[in-house]
Amino acid sequence: MYRQEQFIQLISHRRILIAGYGREGKSTHALFQQLLPGEKFDIASNDQEIFDCLEQASANGTPYDLIVKSPGIPTMKFEGRCSLDTITSQTNIFLQVFHDITLGVTGTKGKSTTTTLIHHVLSQTFPQRHVILAGNIGIPLFDIIPQLDSQSLVVAEFSCHQLENISRAPHIGILLNLYQEHLDHYHNYHDYQMAKMQLMLCQDTNDHCFYCADNPDLLALTQEIQAQTTSTLHPYTLDQALKSQLGTIPLQGNHNLSNIHVAQQATALLGVTPDQFSLALSTFQGLPHRLELVGTFHGITFYNDSISTIPAACIAALRALPSTHTLILGGFDRGIDYAPLGQYLSQQTTIGSLVFVGKAGERMLMEWKSQYPQAVSNCQVLVESDYSRIVSWCFQHTPAGSICLLSPAAASYDAFKNFEERGSIFKNLVCQYTPSL
Repeated sequence: MYRQEQFIQLISHRRILIAGYGREGKSTHALFQQLLPGEKFDIASNDQEIFDCLEQASANGTPYDLIVKSPGIPTMKFEGRCSLDTITSQTNIFLQVFHDITLGVTGTKGKSTTTTLIHHVLSQTFPQRHVILAGNIGIPLFDIIPQLDSQSLVVAEFSCHQLENISRAPHIGILLNLYQEHLDHYHNYHDYQMAKMQLMLCQDTNDHCFYCADNPDLLALTQEIQAQTTSTLHPYTLDQALKSQLGTIPLQGNHNLSNIHVAQQATALLGVTPDQFSLALSTFQGLPHRLELVGTFHGITFYNDSISTIPAACIAALRALPSTHTLILGGFDRGIDYAPLGQYLSQQTTIGSLVFVGKAGERMLMEWKSQYPQAVSNCQVLVESDYSRIVSWCFQHTPAGSICLLSPAAASYDAFKNFEERGSIFKNLVCQYTPSL
């Protein structure tokens, strides 16, 4: 295994608890067993098991040296139960060994598309190199370690949960944006922001970090912590993207244009020329559930943007699709501020039909009626959580020649496993719809 001794030094002769036993926890356990076959590792698959292990370790006077936490478990659950300094993660361990061959992307929105695009560009441009996609995209970092060699280059998507416990960041980092998200995992919005900012704070003098200066929260926080950073910072803007020569753009919306621009800038550090980038970009296909064209049925064009779980994502989708007449909003309510979206809709004249789904949809409608009445007063409104009824209503209330857009600005897990399931069900219902006679 490439750099095996460095990896073993980080985990050997330590009492270890693997906290969380989903995809990443199982990946961690499998690699640890492979590298240290004689060692014993404690495993806790849920909150209660974790608490029991920590309580027993404390009672026995044998605290854990390392707690390898899965991303889905909030760090705040460990407060008062153990030293937070013992908490680490698969991401942290991986980056301590392989940071120099890693390009990492994070942000509240756009990171999956940007990460996949960068991987596509590098794979197309450097077929002789071993370019590997991993991270929050659905591929645990430990799963790719057996594939790594001296020619490898890792392109990884990182969530806030993966970054919050790192001590070493990727050689090249990209911070796309910051918006309110995952407030159920953090004490406040600032804690969520600082989890993301570890991508910048944990870099070294030879590293590079790109950040979008158009995003107010990201710009303000970067200016606040800049004195603590040692890497080379590269601000970028949409205005720069609009002036750049990127070639054929396969994705809609200025937010995608901005992300494509930073992908070009970051890959240039690795030797990709503008012509090589443009050629690779021309063959890139966007990911499902991200402003995905479902098709035109009975004269109505449907788009699936189920990945939209915050107001800013919905606003970006509406700007990309100005002919939208019918908008489907709502889902699981995490307490996000929907005032910016209500204010934006109150200034639009093309939206004629609104669907409000779940508790988040109900709150949007209630708040906007009092705060931004123009957002809803001139629209046909449906409050409904059954997507079969929603799709049928949308066909009946969307004029031919216009767009029906699913861009919920809310999470999906009140009714679905994830945003992918929500988007897939929406697409299937649209494609299978038959008007009643």
